Amino acid sequence: MAKGKVTINEDICKGCGLCVSVCPKQVLELSKTKINASGYNPAEAVNDECIACTSCAKMCPDCAITVERF
Repeated sequence: MAKGKVTINEDICKGCGLCVSVCPKQVLELSKTKINASGYNPAEAVNDECIACTSCAKMCPDCAITVERF
């Protein structure tokens, strides 16, 4: 199975949680400790189980997520 790496541009993430809800491997969570310049808790990767399905990137309304496949 493919492996992937999720990168989130925290500066433009508005913490809507859509990416969190669609991840089949529960790789993403909204940060409990970080707040970006706009005052939102951005999403962050919490484990390395990403399968590079890109569901999170497709769902993100702000195009704040990129997924690398390797």
